Amino acid sequence: MNYSKIFLSILASLPLSLAAQQNLTAFVDPFIGSEDHGHVFVGANVPLGAVQLGPSQISQTWDQFNGWDWCSGYNYKSKEILGFTHTHLSGTGIGDLNDIMLVPATGKVQLAPAEFDKMNTGYGSHFQKANEICQPGFYSVLLDDYQVQANLTATERVGYHQYIYKKSDNAHLLLDLAFKMNWDKTTDSYIKQINDSTFVGYRFSMGWANDQKVYFALKTSVPIQKVQFYDDKNQKLGSTTVKGQAIKAALFFDAVKNKTIEVKVGISAVSTTNALANIQAEIPNWDFAQTKSQANDKWNNTLNKIQFEGDSDTKKIFYTALYHTYFAPTIFNDVNGDYLGTDKQVYEKQDFTNHTVFSLWDTYRGLHPLMNLLEDRKINQDFIKSMLAIYQQQGKLPVWPLQGNETNTMVGLPAIPVVADAVIKGILDEKDYELAWEAVKTTAMGYDNGLKFVRELTYIPIDSMDHESVAWALEYAIADYSAFKMAEKLGKKEDAAYFEKRYKLYEKYFDKEVGHFVGRKATGEFRRPFNPLMAKHRENDYCEGNAWQYTWLVPQDVKGLINLFGGDQKFLKKLDEFTSMSSDLGGEASNDITGLIGQYAQGNEPNHHIPYLYAYAGEPWKGAALARKAMKSFYTSKPNGLCGNDDAGQMSAWYVFSAMGMYPLSPVSGIYVFGSPMMEKATINLPNTKQLVIQVKNQGAQNSYIKSIKRNGQVYSKSYITYDDILKGGSLEIEMSSSPNKNFGKTLQDRPVSAQN
Repeated sequence: MNYSKIFLSILASLPLSLAAQQNLTAFVDPFIGSEDHGHVFVGANVPLGAVQLGPSQISQTWDQFNGWDWCSGYNYKSKEILGFTHTHLSGTGIGDLNDIMLVPATGKVQLAPAEFDKMNTGYGSHFQKANEICQPGFYSVLLDDYQVQANLTATERVGYHQYIYKKSDNAHLLLDLAFKMNWDKTTDSYIKQINDSTFVGYRFSMGWANDQKVYFALKTSVPIQKVQFYDDKNQKLGSTTVKGQAIKAALFFDAVKNKTIEVKVGISAVSTTNALANIQAEIPNWDFAQTKSQANDKWNNTLNKIQFEGDSDTKKIFYTALYHTYFAPTIFNDVNGDYLGTDKQVYEKQDFTNHTVFSLWDTYRGLHPLMNLLEDRKINQDFIKSMLAIYQQQGKLPVWPLQGNETNTMVGLPAIPVVADAVIKGILDEKDYELAWEAVKTTAMGYDNGLKFVRELTYIPIDSMDHESVAWALEYAIADYSAFKMAEKLGKKEDAAYFEKRYKLYEKYFDKEVGHFVGRKATGEFRRPFNPLMAKHRENDYCEGNAWQYTWLVPQDVKGLINLFGGDQKFLKKLDEFTSMSSDLGGEASNDITGLIGQYAQGNEPNHHIPYLYAYAGEPWKGAALARKAMKSFYTSKPNGLCGNDDAGQMSAWYVFSAMGMYPLSPVSGIYVFGSPMMEKATINLPNTKQLVIQVKNQGAQNSYIKSIKRNGQVYSKSYITYDDILKGGSLEIEMSSSPNKNFGKTLQDRPVSAQN
């Protein structure tokens, strides 16, 4: 029998995503975005993993941002590492987590973290950048002061440490449950020694997540010869079971006999029993190299969902961005299906994978639409089921859920577009439609944060809110449009008619005298005096922005927005002014307003759709130039290669879409507007096993403009493509030019469809 022919026949029958998988983790640089305001996590994790195992550093509160740039626990500019913790946020503007601190140490036992630039005052070590490595699923560094080589990898719920001791002086592991990072502090802690290589415990804390619970199990590869426990005042405790507000333990072992010690730490929000079970299920054996290899394979499988070809620097930026989009929403359950709800009840053996860290104000715009294109229905259903479970537990859909807590961070009702999109696109099972609608409608009919006025189909008076009334209103209108389209899909005519009126309430804030959305008093007058550039944080009618930047936040009804300006030409004139005017924000502007081109702010999410607005007025070439400029100016391959917070992957999702030459300006519309592709070729391996192959001709640094498009070999004149057409697969051939083809996408029939078309 000719086995080689059989093998080749089988190989030929496989989809390209399996038959021609590439080694794409080699193009990821996890340090991109770790310096300055990017705030990305650096360490070892797997896609959407509950564990993010990595270094925690000293938050440099002396700097001009008062430690803000250490929100993840790490900043590339730092020269010291305190130890390694098992949970981190990535790209957020608020700090938390950094739970279960483990310090591989030698010498005198230090019980408190060192002070900045005074490493002899506590635990921690200097390190050299030349000795630091980070790859998808793996982190390694030499701790100079301890002379310990630290290697880290992870599975979904288990962190795997490998410490190689180059000196044996009083070798120990410090387990510090008192460690606090940023706004977090321990409220209760517990450690119990099971035997000479197994410990269990918990750390409860209060911070951004008001009541966080992390149970853990810790297993070592070599015996622990001696254990010393300490209380929150660093007094020695003599038992094998200790409990207190903030306890610690020093675990001593024989580093002469065992120069290498490995540690597996499983975490759970439910129990130490589940934490142990997570270890047994995910890493039952002691094989660091195998676990590292498996983590790399998981990342490689994920990155191969898009095979992107271009110059090496662009490819590195692209795959690092795609990597960062898979840090959240993180898994928040145990291998047996148990999870902790926002009502603090344990839900046992559930039939879906629960998730947390939904940065929805950011991610509803681009990251969730990206997941809908790349991931199978099961993962996206799990996201929605997690949100619906939160609705059942707290009476409304989540806003910014974190580790079993609702933080209510940011404005609007950002879960509604994500849930509605899953129904409209048929991602959610039909059996869940009624619960989904109940959750959407109940959430939209609330009374807080100005909703009582929206319910009555009127504007939110500035007299009723301290600040941000316009931001709340515009975000509500986006959610209401999503509810309208969902109600239409489900045949709920009365509800659809009501929410159709609600999504148009944005019109009530448009002040024709100044040409911006402006807050209004209860008596009807617009705010005066009025400065459209005023961007002082939490002291104007906008959220992390100014009137200029919020003038365009009507992605659900671009045609209606154009009409407010008096037609295409006046709209385009205003948009041109916005992108070419001075970038001066005046004094005391929000730190979140970054990456400026004129007043366009790439560093903050409410502006992400703006380049693609030009297509709705028949001039997509201007949007292409703006998108290309933003990609080239604000996304680089350096550690400071992100111009603002990555916001749990949304900044990166924008780049992934835009570098492929399209963006979902209004996610529930199912329309992806063309921009300026950065690659020579991209193959999107779709969840239905089909492929969309995008071939770019005449790609070049100066060739920002689309000259023409062919779809499946036929001339394609539209300036957008639909979700349904993407899922059909096939080919797109995009020819680029250094000068704009002003006729491409110009005619009304070739423009993207808007709510009032």
